[in-house]
Amino acid sequence: MSPGQEGAPERGRLRPPGLGLLLAEARGLFELNASLLLSPLLMRAPRGDRHPVLALPGFLASDLSMAPMRRYLSELGYEAHAWRMGRNLGGLGRMRDALRARLAEIHAASGRKVSLVGWSLGGVYARDLSLWAPDMVRYVITLGSPFANDVRATNATRLYEALSGERVEDFAEAREAIAGDLPVPTTSIYSRADGVVNWRTCLLRPSDRAENIEVLLASHIGLGVNPAALWAVADRLAQPEGEFSPFDRAGPFAIAYPPPEQAISA
Repeated sequence: MSPGQEGAPERGRLRPPGLGLLLAEARGLFELNASLLLSPLLMRAPRGDRHPVLALPGFLASDLSMAPMRRYLSELGYEAHAWRMGRNLGGLGRMRDALRARLAEIHAASGRKVSLVGWSLGGVYARDLSLWAPDMVRYVITLGSPFANDVRATNATRLYEALSGERVEDFAEAREAIAGDLPVPTTSIYSRADGVVNWRTCLLRPSDRAENIEVLLASHIGLGVNPAALWAVADRLAQPEGEFSPFDRAGPFAIAYPPPEQAISA
């Protein structure tokens, strides 16, 4: 079964990725090593303008998981910030106040709008923050974030509900808004080979300020350190404030990006 088929809809519902994809998540270590080997190439990405970027980790992860991303963005000329909230144990309602305070703190200190880069659950938080304070947010980038369609279609749903004390169905109105159009430019980076979340839960509705970027064969736990994903993040953040143009799939990692019409097809 191919990555595009595994986790396919059945009777109108989405299923979590199958066991084969879940076991294949171990390749995330190779994605990190590939980024280290390709660091000279990655440093050819567009440079930043020193605006602040807040990196939000995924479920069960901490700031350590986002350290390679923050280091890379800092070297490209961004003011990269950690979330400083320890391990992400989930809970949209429980985390909201702390996330909003952290965003407001960075915005006040820099005097500039803050771009948000969220991995998995961190991307759900990022989209929620942009709805709360669009005047503080410059851009939202999500990496393997399950915010759309049937968001129960992940291999972490039961653990999330057990640790966060929050059901996926809670905050239905907020989750509907998070899945919709955002008031700021946004990019969703995802992989059909994701072994944790069904890739269809990562698809936003493309518009003149929103796009999906597929990274071929990337794992869920490696998406935040995958060289092609890192390049895409850097390219998107380098856009001038208030401007948006579609991602150019040419360049050193062109082979990793399917054309957009293929990426959004079932």
